[in-house]
Amino acid sequence: MKPTLLVLAAGMGSRYGGLKQIDPIGPSGETIIDYSINDAIDAGFGKIVFVIRESFKEEFINLFNKKLEGKIEAEFVTQEIEKVPVGCKYTPERSKPWGTGHAILMAKDCINEPFAVINADDYYGREAFFTMAEFLKHECADSKFGMIGYQLQNTISENGFVSRGVCSTDENDHLLSVIERTHIEKKNDGIAYRELQKWIFMDTQTIVSMNFWGFTPALFRYLDSQFSAFIKEYGQELKSEFFIPSVVSKIISEGETRVKMIRSDAQWFGVTYKEDKEKAVACIDALVEKGIYPSKLWDNILFNKI
Repeated sequence: MKPTLLVLAAGMGSRYGGLKQIDPIGPSGETIIDYSINDAIDAGFGKIVFVIRESFKEEFINLFNKKLEGKIEAEFVTQEIEKVPVGCKYTPERSKPWGTGHAILMAKDCINEPFAVINADDYYGREAFFTMAEFLKHECADSKFGMIGYQLQNTISENGFVSRGVCSTDENDHLLSVIERTHIEKKNDGIAYRELQKWIFMDTQTIVSMNFWGFTPALFRYLDSQFSAFIKEYGQELKSEFFIPSVVSKIISEGETRVKMIRSDAQWFGVTYKEDKEKAVACIDALVEKGIYPSKLWDNILFNKI
């Protein structure tokens, strides 16, 4: 059974200033998602599931259905604030989505095979998809999930703060914990995160999660129970978020499932801020110049060079 790729594309791009999921980056108008899908198809994924918002659903589906028709199966699900378990209550003033854990939960009814999770606005490196596909096909199990880990210094924006899941591992590269740091910045003296009005500096080679995960559908039962508990405790807050690293950390602490940390030297870049786009465009241009991608991506969907 071929694995599925779940693309988290429901973010509204408040720091970016628009729908960065469909903002053109490549020389022929390709988005970052286009390159991820191209790499996933070549790596052997059999289906793409997009998590989007109802407000741009029609535009998004029309755009990607045209590109993917005849190339790979695609499904679309929506993430909305009101999609909470029956009986759970939350503040009606809330406008912020519930976070990445909730986004993944929205795909519960259309994924029945091992699957990878990525962010729509991140470029993970072509080889990372081949590595994850091999893991999903040969190692992933209900008792063993996986995560592609990147060095912190390779994931920082020059234009503002970012959120990262900071990882700790044992001697066998199994995750011990993933702590979501929601405000990490590049400072004059290094890279630091802010906590309780203090700056705490970090090792630049610290491994962080960029939300490139490998799971089986067993994850959904954890998401169900943890999200219900989250809403009961934090549902009246305006900005609380149900992060997937927090879910994984709890799974690890319960001892039922191990999570393999798969180290990657793959090139990563993303578009958190509008100013990040210039760098992303330059990086894609460089990859096209090297022959990693053609200048018109969808004319060469089976292009196979790593």
